[in-house]
Amino acid sequence: METYTIKDIARELGLSTSTVSRALRGSYEINPETKRLVMECAERLNYRPNPIALSLKGSASRAIGVILPQIANYFFSQAINGIEAIAYNRGYHVIIFQSQESYEREMANVQQAMSRKVDGLLMSLSSETSDVTHLQDVLDKNVPLVLFDRVSSELNVTKVVADNFGGAFAATEHLLQSGRRRIAHLTIQPWLSITQERLAGYRAALEQYGLEYDENLVRYGNFGADEVGPMIDGLMHLDSPPDAFFTASDRLAVGCLQALRQRNLHIPEDVSLIGFTNLNVADLLDPPLSTVVQPAQEIGQIAAERLIDQIERKLRALPIETVKIPTELVVRSSTRLEAVKL
Repeated sequence: METYTIKDIARELGLSTSTVSRALRGSYEINPETKRLVMECAERLNYRPNPIALSLKGSASRAIGVILPQIANYFFSQAINGIEAIAYNRGYHVIIFQSQESYEREMANVQQAMSRKVDGLLMSLSSETSDVTHLQDVLDKNVPLVLFDRVSSELNVTKVVADNFGGAFAATEHLLQSGRRRIAHLTIQPWLSITQERLAGYRAALEQYGLEYDENLVRYGNFGADEVGPMIDGLMHLDSPPDAFFTASDRLAVGCLQALRQRNLHIPEDVSLIGFTNLNVADLLDPPLSTVVQPAQEIGQIAAERLIDQIERKLRALPIETVKIPTELVVRSSTRLEAVKL
């Protein structure tokens, strides 16, 4: 394959090489139309920056570290696709670490990333992480850090998240509008940001529809395959058992579906089920699962863009903020009112 350079793009568009270079870096000095023309030409010529050559120009490694709980989680695999797409086009390597939901392993991942002299870190916290001192240490060393999905309010960094409150509100409201009144919420560790935001959305929907919040209907857990069954048993043995389940993660959604079927509870005739999940096979499950879908790839892209902006523009970077991306409610047979009536 023929290799094209910045000079080829400049020649094609009649621009200077310095203008093309700054446009490719997303410089604020270049107007949006010129940036668009340069990016389109770069894509057409299949231009790719050479990270090694770029790193030789300065002390930068042209590498960013990405630390996340598990690649096997479909949300995170989609987020990685978004991160790598941006990083690749901007001339950065991506080094991926998995915490496997372990706080100790997450700390080791951070140390390893720092030892590799990454230019910045993208992170989503493990389910065990409540103390973020190890991340404050990263900031104290002036290494750019952006959090996504699972974030901490204790760190003054840019955060890129889904609208967890809005998504949970929409899911709960959908169940209420379909006639359900005893809605169980299966969720993960209570100190995680996504847990708190989704629980708040669930509670707000109940309140808006005049229903009292019942803490007996909320269960917290990890991700173990054998954990959901006992949760279901405990809930169904309440004096007033649930008539719907709203789960806050991929694994809880699938685990709940399996546990309900094993107990001969029919969905949606006996109970409705909806999950906060990005499972790509949700429509192939039996019954097809209603879901709140997070824009995982977009979250990854924006997180990568904001991190690279901090790396390259430093004090001129965009201000620290929380970027919130809307979710989408996808209604399928597991909650459909017409399915309940059959």
